[in-house]
Amino acid sequence: MPRALGFPTKNAVIILFLTLLCFALSITNGRALEINKGALALLVIQDEKGEVIGTGTGFVVEPTGVLITNYHVILGADSVEAVFKNGTRVKVEGVLALDRRQDWALLQLKKGFYSTLEIGQSASLKEYSYTTALGYPSQGVSMHQDGLEGPLVQTHGFVLGILPQALPDFSFIYTSTPFDPGYSGGPLLDHENKVVGLATLEGRSINLALPIDYIKPHLASRDLRTFRELKEQDRNSKEALYYRGNYELYALGNTDEAIRLYEQALQQDAAFVPARYDLAVAYRGLGETDKAIAEYEKVLEANPRFPEALSNLGGQYFRKGETEKAIQYFKRALDIHPNFVQALSNLGAALNKTGQYRQALPHLKRAIDLDPEFAVAFFNLGNSHFGLDKFKEAEEAFNTARTRGVDFLSLHWKLHEIYLKTGRQKEAVRELELIIEMDPLNTEAAEKLKALKPESH
Repeated sequence: MPRALGFPTKNAVIILFLTLLCFALSITNGRALEINKGALALLVIQDEKGEVIGTGTGFVVEPTGVLITNYHVILGADSVEAVFKNGTRVKVEGVLALDRRQDWALLQLKKGFYSTLEIGQSASLKEYSYTTALGYPSQGVSMHQDGLEGPLVQTHGFVLGILPQALPDFSFIYTSTPFDPGYSGGPLLDHENKVVGLATLEGRSINLALPIDYIKPHLASRDLRTFRELKEQDRNSKEALYYRGNYELYALGNTDEAIRLYEQALQQDAAFVPARYDLAVAYRGLGETDKAIAEYEKVLEANPRFPEALSNLGGQYFRKGETEKAIQYFKRALDIHPNFVQALSNLGAALNKTGQYRQALPHLKRAIDLDPEFAVAFFNLGNSHFGLDKFKEAEEAFNTARTRGVDFLSLHWKLHEIYLKTGRQKEAVRELELIIEMDPLNTEAAEKLKALKPESH
């Protein structure tokens, strides 16, 4: 893992971001043809009845038809079809090699000659290195005359860090390059359009790619097994149980079934951190804060340097009103991963809660410099400015948060107060009307509206 770099100043980050953006645009305009998009395939996963149970992305790395994807993409498959951008449909013969823990698989396409992507060196990546990703977003996949098809989409960003996640013995590339659902198994490429990572997990500014250097030593593997053989081997695999739990939790929203599967995995190995972590996430989603805290604490006993677990545990203590404790966990997450956007925003929110508005500002501005689309960070920034009586800056931040999708009642109350304090009664009335639209039984808003606009009652 490369040595962590010191974080640049705000102006330096802005200049860096603009430089990277211009660089990305120049690559998109001037070098797009150098990415061999014909080497990427939409993977259609089918069960024993031939029914589609999922899709993902894969990319060819050997002209004989060796293709890389995620292990979790092919989990439960009885057969797999690769659909290329030109419409060509190819049967996948089977699996040449895989690693369940690192979540990768090498597949063999039927005999033929295939276009490939060039493999690069993930060890050469540094913080703020340019990256681009390609994948077949699942929301764009639809049924056509010959079967499923979808658009191949390219995104751009830069490296935020390279560090371990749930399992401490290997690292992931944390990148701002967005991965949509369906990108799993697709390539992350560097500025020379060489593959440096395997897109594995998408999230709010947490897009994780497995460094390609972990897979390279296995590219010569030729121990072919069928998907049905793999399915039988996976029947009692803790990793298979875990990934099935993730599908139930994140794709289907079936929390109870996800918990059951995570607990089955943990019965096999109580120290299996990934299952423990997502079990905590499941309890968090159910609002069972104490259970979530207990699981996050077990995760950190096994892996004290897991930044997401630290930040999420801080979030649970914040929910319980133990704000000072939450602040300490957010800071610990940032000590490990200084560019962790969610932790930066969370720390800003917690500092706001304790009245430390000025101390919150640099963390929130840094989060926005790294992810200018992060709506919650703008909302938290608005609260900081509001607490410092900087109403113009607060209004601007709140309105930016709204344009990016945040529409909290508290945001409208703050805007209402800003408009009153700045003598803009018409806008203040409109905010009260919006609050009542969102919460028709809000008596406080109704009373204030009656006082400001008596003729409407």
